[in-house]
Amino acid sequence: MLCWMVHLKGGPKRTRHAAVAVGQSVYSFGGDGDTDDMDQIDVHVFNTVSLRWTKLPPVGPGRGQRRPPEVPYMRWGHTAVLIEGVIYVLGGVGVVTLEKCNVLHAFDVDTHAWFKPRISGAVPGPRRSHSACVSGKVMYIYGGYTQLSGRTNDIHKLDTATMVWSSINARGTPAPVSLCHSATIIGTKMFVFGGIADKDVPNYYNSISVFDTDTNYLSMPGSAQLLPEGRCCHSAFAHNGELYIFGGNNWNHTFNDLWRFSPGTFSWKKVEPKGNGPCWMSRMCCCTVGDRVILFGGDAPDDLYILDLCPSLKTLCKLAVIQYGMERSGLPHDIRWELACMTELKCTRACSLPASPYGKL
Repeated sequence: MLCWMVHLKGGPKRTRHAAVAVGQSVYSFGGDGDTDDMDQIDVHVFNTVSLRWTKLPPVGPGRGQRRPPEVPYMRWGHTAVLIEGVIYVLGGVGVVTLEKCNVLHAFDVDTHAWFKPRISGAVPGPRRSHSACVSGKVMYIYGGYTQLSGRTNDIHKLDTATMVWSSINARGTPAPVSLCHSATIIGTKMFVFGGIADKDVPNYYNSISVFDTDTNYLSMPGSAQLLPEGRCCHSAFAHNGELYIFGGNNWNHTFNDLWRFSPGTFSWKKVEPKGNGPCWMSRMCCCTVGDRVILFGGDAPDDLYILDLCPSLKTLCKLAVIQYGMERSGLPHDIRWELACMTELKCTRACSLPASPYGKL
Protein backbone atom coordinates (compact mmCIF):
# COMPACT_ATOMS: atom_id res chain seq x y z
CA MET A 1 0.00 0.00 0.00
CA LEU A 2 1.54 3.28 -1.13
CA CYS A 3 0.88 6.32 1.03
CA TRP A 4 1.52 10.07 0.84
CA MET A 5 3.01 10.71 4.29
CA VAL A 6 4.40 14.28 4.30
CA HIS A 7 3.58 17.64 2.71
CA LEU A 8 5.83 20.53 3.70
CA LYS A 9 6.48 24.06 2.46
CA GLY A 10 9.42 26.40 2.92
CA GLY A 11 12.13 24.83 0.77
CA PRO A 12 14.01 26.43 -2.15
CA LYS A 13 11.58 27.88 -4.70
CA ARG A 14 12.79 26.22 -7.87
CA THR A 15 11.67 24.70 -11.11
CA ARG A 16 13.67 22.79 -13.75
CA HIS A 17 16.39 22.12 -11.17
CA ALA A 18 18.41 18.90 -10.71
CA ALA A 19 18.71 16.70 -7.64
CA VAL A 20 20.24 13.46 -6.46
CA ALA A 21 19.91 11.35 -3.30
CA VAL A 22 23.06 10.73 -1.25
CA GLY A 23 22.47 8.43 1.71
CA GLN A 24 19.73 10.00 3.84
CA SER A 25 20.02 13.39 2.12
CA VAL A 26 18.88 14.96 -1.14
CA TYR A 27 21.14 17.49 -2.87
CA SER A 28 19.39 20.03 -5.11
CA PHE A 29 21.34 22.09 -7.66
CA GLY A 30 20.29 25.37 -9.23
CA GLY A 31 17.09 25.78 -11.18
CA ASP A 32 14.88 28.62 -12.33
CA GLY A 33 13.36 30.65 -9.52
CA ASP A 34 14.10 32.64 -6.38
CA THR A 35 17.85 32.88 -5.73
CA ASP A 36 20.28 35.25 -4.00
CA ASP A 37 23.08 34.81 -6.55
CA MET A 38 22.30 34.83 -10.28
CA ASP A 39 25.86 33.83 -11.19
CA GLN A 40 26.99 30.88 -9.07
CA ILE A 41 24.87 27.73 -8.87
CA ASP A 42 23.51 27.15 -5.39
CA VAL A 43 23.20 23.87 -3.51
CA HIS A 44 20.42 23.01 -1.06
CA VAL A 45 20.42 19.84 1.05
CA PHE A 46 17.30 18.15 2.40
CA ASN A 47 17.72 15.85 5.41
CA THR A 48 15.14 13.07 5.07
CA VAL A 49 15.31 12.28 8.81
CA SER A 50 14.77 15.74 10.28
CA LEU A 51 12.89 16.90 7.15
CA ARG A 52 14.80 20.18 7.10
CA TRP A 53 16.48 22.12 4.31
CA THR A 54 19.90 23.75 4.59
CA LYS A 55 21.73 25.85 2.02
CA LEU A 56 25.44 25.30 1.51
CA PRO A 57 27.58 28.47 1.60
CA PRO A 58 28.74 29.82 -1.77
CA VAL A 59 32.21 28.97 -3.02
CA GLY A 60 34.81 31.68 -3.49
CA PRO A 61 35.00 35.32 -2.40
CA GLY A 62 31.27 35.82 -1.97
CA ARG A 63 28.21 37.38 -3.53
CA GLY A 64 28.88 39.80 -6.34
CA GLN A 65 32.44 38.55 -6.85
CA ARG A 66 33.74 36.54 -9.77
CA ARG A 67 32.67 32.90 -9.72
CA PRO A 68 35.54 30.38 -9.48
CA PRO A 69 35.90 28.58 -12.86
CA GLU A 70 35.31 25.13 -11.39
CA VAL A 71 31.90 26.17 -10.03
CA PRO A 72 28.94 25.95 -12.46
CA TYR A 73 27.04 29.11 -13.26
CA MET A 74 23.39 29.31 -12.19
CA ARG A 75 21.27 27.30 -14.64
CA TRP A 76 18.11 25.34 -15.36
CA GLY A 77 17.39 22.28 -17.52
CA HIS A 78 20.57 20.49 -16.40
CA THR A 79 21.06 17.00 -14.95
CA ALA A 80 22.86 15.59 -11.90
CA VAL A 81 23.93 11.99 -11.18
CA LEU A 82 25.86 10.31 -8.37
CA ILE A 83 28.77 7.93 -9.04
CA GLU A 84 31.03 6.78 -6.20
CA GLY A 85 30.72 9.85 -3.99
CA VAL A 86 30.87 12.39 -6.82
CA ILE A 87 27.90 14.24 -8.30
CA TYR A 88 28.30 15.09 -12.00
CA VAL A 89 26.36 18.11 -13.27
CA LEU A 90 25.92 18.51 -17.02
CA GLY A 91 24.16 20.83 -19.41
CA GLY A 92 21.46 23.40 -18.80
CA VAL A 93 20.83 27.04 -19.70
CA GLY A 94 22.41 29.91 -17.79
CA VAL A 95 19.83 32.13 -16.11
CA VAL A 96 22.01 35.15 -16.98
CA THR A 97 23.83 34.14 -20.17
CA LEU A 98 20.92 32.12 -21.63
CA GLU A 99 23.56 29.89 -23.24
CA LYS A 100 23.45 26.11 -23.21
CA CYS A 101 26.39 24.30 -21.65
CA ASN A 102 28.31 21.05 -22.14
CA VAL A 103 31.01 21.55 -19.52
CA LEU A 104 31.15 18.68 -17.02
CA HIS A 105 31.27 19.85 -13.40
CA ALA A 106 31.84 17.57 -10.42
CA PHE A 107 30.84 17.98 -6.77
CA ASP A 108 32.50 15.95 -4.01
CA VAL A 109 29.81 14.98 -1.49
CA ASP A 110 32.35 14.53 1.34
CA THR A 111 34.16 17.86 1.01
CA HIS A 112 31.43 19.87 -0.80
CA ALA A 113 34.14 21.00 -3.21
CA TRP A 114 33.59 21.63 -6.91
CA PHE A 115 36.11 20.56 -9.55
CA LYS A 116 36.36 20.05 -13.30
CA PRO A 117 37.34 16.49 -14.25
CA ARG A 118 39.77 15.95 -17.10
CA ILE A 119 37.79 14.39 -19.92
CA SER A 120 38.47 13.18 -23.45
CA GLY A 121 36.61 11.60 -26.34
CA ALA A 122 33.51 12.73 -28.23
CA VAL A 123 32.07 15.31 -25.85
CA PRO A 124 28.32 15.84 -26.44
CA GLY A 125 27.21 19.26 -27.63
CA PRO A 126 25.69 21.91 -25.33
CA ARG A 127 22.10 21.05 -24.39
CA ARG A 128 19.29 21.37 -21.90
CA SER A 129 16.17 19.38 -20.94
CA HIS A 130 17.97 16.10 -21.64
CA SER A 131 18.06 13.09 -19.32
CA ALA A 132 20.92 11.41 -17.48
CA CYS A 133 21.09 8.09 -15.67
CA VAL A 134 23.75 5.71 -14.36
CA SER A 135 24.66 2.06 -14.87
CA GLY A 136 27.68 1.04 -12.81
CA LYS A 137 30.35 3.70 -13.35
CA VAL A 138 28.88 4.91 -16.65
CA MET A 139 26.64 7.95 -17.11
CA TYR A 140 24.26 7.90 -20.09
CA ILE A 141 22.63 11.03 -21.48
CA TYR A 142 19.78 11.05 -23.98
CA GLY A 143 18.07 13.65 -26.12
CA GLY A 144 17.26 17.19 -25.10
CA TYR A 145 17.57 20.51 -26.91
CA THR A 146 21.02 21.17 -28.31
CA GLN A 147 22.73 24.46 -29.11
CA LEU A 148 23.24 23.64 -32.80
CA SER A 149 20.55 21.24 -34.02
CA GLY A 150 17.62 21.79 -31.67
CA ARG A 151 15.69 18.72 -30.53
CA THR A 152 17.64 15.48 -30.70
CA ASN A 153 17.53 11.75 -29.93
CA ASP A 154 21.27 11.17 -29.62
CA ILE A 155 22.79 8.98 -26.89
CA HIS A 156 26.16 9.55 -25.27
CA LYS A 157 27.99 7.89 -22.42
CA LEU A 158 30.76 8.88 -20.04
CA ASP A 159 32.86 6.12 -18.48
CA THR A 160 33.94 7.69 -15.19
CA ALA A 161 36.65 5.04 -14.72
CA THR A 162 38.52 6.54 -17.70
CA MET A 163 36.64 9.87 -18.04
CA VAL A 164 36.19 9.21 -21.76
CA TRP A 165 33.04 10.34 -23.62
CA SER A 166 31.59 8.19 -26.42
CA SER A 167 28.80 8.80 -28.88
CA ILE A 168 26.55 5.73 -29.20
CA ASN A 169 25.27 4.65 -32.59
CA ALA A 170 22.41 2.52 -31.33
CA ARG A 171 21.10 -0.37 -33.42
CA GLY A 172 17.40 -1.10 -33.78
CA THR A 173 14.44 1.26 -33.85
CA PRO A 174 15.34 4.97 -33.66
CA ALA A 175 14.15 6.61 -30.46
CA PRO A 176 11.80 9.62 -30.58
CA VAL A 177 13.29 13.08 -30.85
CA SER A 178 12.28 14.69 -27.59
CA LEU A 179 13.08 16.81 -24.59
CA CYS A 180 11.65 17.02 -21.07
CA HIS A 181 11.30 13.22 -21.04
CA SER A 182 12.56 10.78 -18.41
CA ALA A 183 15.17 8.02 -18.62
CA THR A 184 15.45 5.41 -15.89
CA ILE A 185 17.90 2.52 -15.56
CA ILE A 186 16.53 -0.86 -14.43
CA GLY A 187 19.19 -3.55 -14.53
CA THR A 188 21.13 -3.01 -17.75
CA LYS A 189 18.28 -1.32 -19.64
CA MET A 190 17.37 2.33 -19.92
CA PHE A 191 13.65 3.08 -20.17
CA VAL A 192 12.81 6.38 -21.86
CA PHE A 193 9.26 7.67 -21.39
CA GLY A 194 7.33 10.72 -22.55
CA GLY A 195 8.69 14.05 -23.68
CA ILE A 196 7.67 16.63 -26.23
CA ALA A 197 8.61 16.57 -29.93
CA ASP A 198 7.75 20.01 -31.28
CA LYS A 199 7.23 23.28 -29.47
CA ASP A 200 5.14 24.94 -32.20
CA VAL A 201 2.78 21.98 -32.74
CA PRO A 202 3.24 20.00 -29.51
CA ASN A 203 3.33 16.23 -29.75
CA TYR A 204 3.51 14.59 -26.34
CA TYR A 205 4.74 11.01 -26.17
CA ASN A 206 3.40 8.23 -23.98
CA SER A 207 5.56 5.52 -25.51
CA ILE A 208 8.44 3.58 -23.96
CA SER A 209 11.80 3.19 -25.68
CA VAL A 210 14.20 0.59 -24.28
CA PHE A 211 17.95 0.96 -24.69
CA ASP A 212 20.07 -2.06 -23.73
CA THR A 213 23.36 -0.73 -22.38
CA ASP A 214 25.06 -4.11 -22.90
CA THR A 215 24.22 -4.50 -26.59
CA ASN A 216 23.56 -0.86 -27.61
CA TYR A 217 20.23 -2.06 -29.02
CA LEU A 218 17.24 0.30 -28.99
CA SER A 219 13.66 -0.94 -29.28
CA MET A 220 10.08 0.28 -28.97
CA PRO A 221 8.01 -2.81 -28.10
CA GLY A 222 4.27 -2.83 -28.77
CA SER A 223 2.13 -0.60 -26.60
CA ALA A 224 -0.13 -1.95 -23.90
CA GLN A 225 -3.88 -1.33 -23.98
CA LEU A 226 -3.83 0.88 -20.88
CA LEU A 227 -1.43 3.82 -21.20
CA PRO A 228 -0.73 7.05 -19.32
CA GLU A 229 -1.67 10.16 -21.24
CA GLY A 230 1.21 11.67 -23.23
CA ARG A 231 3.21 14.19 -21.22
CA CYS A 232 6.50 15.94 -20.52
CA CYS A 233 8.18 17.42 -17.43
CA HIS A 234 7.11 14.46 -15.27
CA SER A 235 9.16 12.52 -12.72
CA ALA A 236 10.24 8.89 -12.95
CA PHE A 237 11.88 6.45 -10.57
CA ALA A 238 12.53 2.72 -10.26
CA HIS A 239 11.54 0.51 -7.32
CA ASN A 240 11.74 -3.27 -7.01
CA GLY A 241 12.44 -3.68 -10.70
CA GLU A 242 9.48 -1.59 -11.87
CA LEU A 243 9.22 1.91 -13.35
CA TYR A 244 6.98 4.60 -11.87
CA ILE A 245 6.05 7.94 -13.40
CA PHE A 246 4.29 10.80 -11.65
CA GLY A 247 2.78 14.11 -12.73
CA GLY A 248 3.95 16.15 -15.69
CA ASN A 249 1.97 18.21 -18.17
CA ASN A 250 0.77 18.40 -21.76
CA TRP A 251 -1.16 20.80 -23.92
CA ASN A 252 -4.37 20.15 -21.97
CA HIS A 253 -3.45 20.13 -18.29
CA THR A 254 -1.00 19.27 -15.51
CA PHE A 255 -1.20 15.81 -13.94
CA ASN A 256 -1.04 14.36 -10.44
CA ASP A 257 -1.40 10.71 -11.39
CA LEU A 258 0.98 7.87 -10.55
CA TRP A 259 1.58 4.98 -12.95
CA ARG A 260 3.57 1.76 -12.59
CA PHE A 261 5.22 0.04 -15.55
CA SER A 262 6.26 -3.62 -15.36
CA PRO A 263 9.11 -4.41 -17.81
CA GLY A 264 8.44 -8.16 -17.66
CA THR A 265 4.92 -7.88 -19.06
CA PHE A 266 5.41 -4.47 -20.71
CA SER A 267 2.21 -3.27 -19.08
CA TRP A 268 1.04 -0.17 -17.24
CA LYS A 269 -1.15 0.10 -14.15
CA LYS A 270 -2.49 3.27 -12.55
CA VAL A 271 -1.69 3.40 -8.84
CA GLU A 272 -3.80 5.23 -6.26
CA PRO A 273 -1.77 6.01 -3.10
CA LYS A 274 -3.54 6.67 0.19
CA GLY A 275 -3.32 10.10 1.79
CA ASN A 276 -3.27 13.62 0.40
CA GLY A 277 -0.85 14.04 -2.48
CA PRO A 278 -0.22 16.99 -4.81
CA CYS A 279 -3.18 18.49 -6.66
CA TRP A 280 -0.89 18.73 -9.71
CA MET A 281 2.84 18.80 -10.23
CA SER A 282 5.34 19.13 -13.08
CA ARG A 283 8.92 20.32 -13.69
CA MET A 284 9.80 19.03 -10.21
CA CYS A 285 12.60 16.83 -8.93
CA CYS A 286 12.14 13.29 -7.69
CA CYS A 287 14.61 11.23 -5.63
CA THR A 288 14.24 7.87 -3.91
CA VAL A 289 15.65 7.24 -0.44
CA GLY A 290 15.00 3.64 0.52
CA ASP A 291 11.26 3.06 0.17
CA ARG A 292 10.45 6.78 0.16
CA VAL A 293 10.14 9.12 -2.80
CA ILE A 294 10.95 12.80 -2.29
CA LEU A 295 9.23 15.16 -4.76
CA PHE A 296 9.79 18.89 -4.56
CA GLY A 297 9.72 22.14 -6.51
CA GLY A 298 8.20 22.65 -9.94
CA ASP A 299 4.88 24.39 -10.48
CA ALA A 300 4.33 24.60 -6.70
CA PRO A 301 7.92 25.75 -6.18
CA ASP A 302 8.44 25.49 -2.40
CA ASP A 303 6.26 22.41 -1.82
CA LEU A 304 7.75 19.05 -0.87
CA TYR A 305 5.90 15.74 -0.77
CA ILE A 306 7.06 12.33 0.45
CA LEU A 307 5.52 9.17 -0.94
CA ASP A 308 6.13 6.02 1.13
CA LEU A 309 6.14 2.97 -1.11
CA CYS A 310 6.06 0.53 1.80
CA PRO A 311 4.79 2.32 4.93
CA SER A 312 5.41 0.67 8.29
CA LEU A 313 2.76 0.31 10.97
CA LYS A 314 4.52 3.10 12.87
CA THR A 315 4.21 5.44 9.89
CA LEU A 316 0.51 4.61 9.45
CA CYS A 317 -0.12 5.30 13.15
CA LYS A 318 1.62 8.70 12.93
CA LEU A 319 -0.48 9.59 9.91
CA ALA A 320 -3.63 8.70 11.87
CA VAL A 321 -2.54 10.99 14.74
CA ILE A 322 -2.07 13.85 12.28
CA GLN A 323 -5.24 13.18 10.28
CA TYR A 324 -7.56 12.99 13.29
CA GLY A 325 -5.83 15.65 15.43
CA MET A 326 -5.20 13.24 18.27
CA GLU A 327 -3.62 14.32 21.56
CA ARG A 328 0.19 14.02 21.45
CA SER A 329 1.29 15.02 24.96
CA GLY A 330 1.34 11.44 26.22
CA LEU A 331 3.44 10.10 23.35
CA PRO A 332 7.17 9.41 23.69
CA HIS A 333 9.49 12.31 22.92
CA ASP A 334 10.89 10.74 19.76
CA ILE A 335 7.40 10.22 18.33
CA ARG A 336 6.39 13.81 19.13
CA TRP A 337 9.58 15.07 17.45
CA GLU A 338 8.86 13.01 14.33
CA LEU A 339 5.27 14.29 14.22
CA ALA A 340 6.52 17.88 14.49
CA CYS A 341 8.97 17.27 11.64
CA MET A 342 6.14 15.90 9.48
CA THR A 343 3.81 18.85 10.01
CA GLU A 344 5.75 22.04 10.78
CA LEU A 345 7.30 24.46 8.29
CA LYS A 346 10.84 23.59 7.23
CA CYS A 347 13.14 26.12 5.65
CA THR A 348 16.77 27.16 5.40
CA ARG A 349 16.39 29.39 8.45
CA ALA A 350 16.39 28.20 12.05
CA CYS A 351 13.20 26.42 13.11
CA SER A 352 11.60 26.17 16.54
CA LEU A 353 11.29 22.38 16.58
CA PRO A 354 12.24 20.55 19.78
CA ALA A 355 15.73 19.06 19.92
CA SER A 356 16.14 15.82 18.02
CA PRO A 357 16.15 12.68 20.21
CA TYR A 358 18.65 11.19 17.76
CA GLY A 359 21.39 13.77 18.37
CA LYS A 360 22.85 16.07 15.73
CA LEU A 361 21.49 15.43 12.23
